[in-house]
Amino acid sequence: MSISSRTDASPILHVDHLAKQVESGERRLSILSDLSLTVFPGESVAILGQSGAGKSTLLGLLAGLDTPSGGELSLFGQSLRALDEDGRASLRAGRVGFVFQNFQLLPTLTALENVLLPLELSPSPGAEARARDWLTRVGLGERLDHLPKQLSGGEQQRVALARAFVTGAELVFADEPTGNLDPVTGERIIEALFSLNREAGTTLVLVTHDHALARRCDRCLRLAGGRLVEMARDEVIA
Repeated sequence: MSISSRTDASPILHVDHLAKQVESGERRLSILSDLSLTVFPGESVAILGQSGAGKSTLLGLLAGLDTPSGGELSLFGQSLRALDEDGRASLRAGRVGFVFQNFQLLPTLTALENVLLPLELSPSPGAEARARDWLTRVGLGERLDHLPKQLSGGEQQRVALARAFVTGAELVFADEPTGNLDPVTGERIIEALFSLNREAGTTLVLVTHDHALARRCDRCLRLAGGRLVEMARDEVIA
């Protein structure tokens, strides 16, 4: 599907004049200001920025994990302003997946049990078979019963990828998915992420400082001074 044809659909994510301020002692710091963004179904969008630019803060707001200080944000056509924390969680359930820099696997659960976690929020027949299938897709079919500490960093991130996609998520947020990996392992995770994304037809929004990763996306935006600026393809150098 071309980007132009995607824009004929309703946005999966829409942000208008988003702002976020935080208290720091007696000061009020502005992290994001007057930020706007529209993402359509099937798009992959990268958000680049220096450390401390507010990329992770923005991702948390887009996913409804945090609340903005101002502006409007809608997810799947639903305004988040009117929803409390439980309402936002209900909206995400089964429709949103996450991949984090530090994997966020529960240390006492096996790879299979970690992937099963989001399926337990909306129980359905065949959940374990689906979790096994996704772990096999990421090359961990023989490591189902291993705990996170028995897996390498790359393997743990593969478990996280399987967990993000296992519910049939419409939208996946990724926060520096290669940030804790060496370059070779990181490249393998990038290949796995985009392969799974193509197979599932998922919308992908990721924040990263990795230009090689960003270049794989349909669009690249730079976060600077609390605002997003569209980047030309030749600006995103490896």
